[in-house]
Amino acid sequence: MIDTAIDVNPDVERIHEMLAALSVERIKEASDFIAFLAEKERKHQAFVEETLAAEAEPDYVICNSAEELMEAIFNADDD
Repeated sequence: MIDTAIDVNPDVERIHEMLAALSVERIKEASDFIAFLAEKERKHQAFVEETLAAEAEPDYVICNSAEELMEAIFNADDD
């Protein structure tokens, strides 16, 4: 079996024990907050992957003068 963060993290068991003492409304709030954190983590991971991919394959032009820069701007594709 592959261990996940849930399997090896003692805080998960502590959270599970605390949930038993909460009302239905508070459990819903906790669930919503955990969903928010999970989405935030997903977006962060996507950002990291996009950033690493951009660093691996840079998409830029080196210009040695203002004239070269202007030419590059005028000749650039409209992405």
